[in-house]
Amino acid sequence: MKLLILGTGNMAHTHADAFKAIKGVTLAACADMDLKAAQKFAKSHDIPEAYKSLDEAIEAGGFDAAANVTPDAIHYETTLKLLSNGIHVFCEKPLATNYGHAAAMMDAAKGKGLVNGVNLTYRNVSALQKAHQLVRSGQIGELRHFEASYLQSWLTQPSWGDWASDPTWLWRLSTEHGSKGVLGDVGIHIIDFVTFAAGSDVSTLTCQLKTFEKAAGNQIGTYKLDANDSFSMTAELANGANGVIHASRFASGHVNDLTLKLFGTKGGLEVTNQGDRGTLRISRGEDLLNGTWVDMELGPVESTYESFANALSGDGDATPDFATATSLQAVIDSAIMSDKAGGKIALKCPTLKLKHRASPMSF
Repeated sequence: MKLLILGTGNMAHTHADAFKAIKGVTLAACADMDLKAAQKFAKSHDIPEAYKSLDEAIEAGGFDAAANVTPDAIHYETTLKLLSNGIHVFCEKPLATNYGHAAAMMDAAKGKGLVNGVNLTYRNVSALQKAHQLVRSGQIGELRHFEASYLQSWLTQPSWGDWASDPTWLWRLSTEHGSKGVLGDVGIHIIDFVTFAAGSDVSTLTCQLKTFEKAAGNQIGTYKLDANDSFSMTAELANGANGVIHASRFASGHVNDLTLKLFGTKGGLEVTNQGDRGTLRISRGEDLLNGTWVDMELGPVESTYESFANALSGDGDATPDFATATSLQAVIDSAIMSDKAGGKIALKCPTLKLKHRASPMSF
């Protein structure tokens, strides 16, 4: 696979390092509207070609796949251009900023028969993959209830720097700069945590979004700080399970914590993203009788980057793919609708019949 890195911001370095480590992958080129930034990026990763635009890169050729690491609002236009030129695409999350665009991207990839993947990074957590397998194999019975949270605190503690002076964080607080707040930025991860582990999509939801005052007039420079900072959602899955999902950037004391609890008729699971592989506890059988929880051993799993690369070499399908991200975008759009309407929303997007496939792993 010869890969183009499109967009050379902070996350692009993660993509470059991950793909360089995969046998058979060559970083062939990079492109960015800021040519100097692209050239600097190319030098740091030993990439032979740097371009100032996607059009220029496509005209030059020399790659058959692209990692789209552009800002969220640009994913739609750039991904469709790549697909129309027969180029396989691995896109940063979210796939698009609305369901209609995401569905169009999904259909375009399918119509061209091109490999497509989305970088939902917490699929790389071994504990999540194992939880998915346990639920799918009936180890905790029929799922009845769940609790899920994604807690960050960068608005109350400078773990990742001073948000009020850094565009890296300020844009995430401004709808005019393409942000859908904590719901679109990290909510997509915790919603995927739930639906992937449960093997079932959201069917109905009720959601409330909240934006807090963070500066005088809620504006810093050109950034109007109007994107949501916290959300709370109740949701029912297609399999009948009911539960709550919430996320916040005001979760003081929690730098970056995902937690999922799944309760079934035969047992329960508790999943976190903590440590190299996450943590997973289970209560079932004799342990269920007295409320005892047992830690499970976890092994490595195939990363989202590896899944995409392997799919290009003919080894299975890329997961998660555009269809998965489109389903998640429908949830996000519906959550925004629910907040505005103040009531329950039934998801009306076409059934995607997703293949909730766990990544290969060893335990």
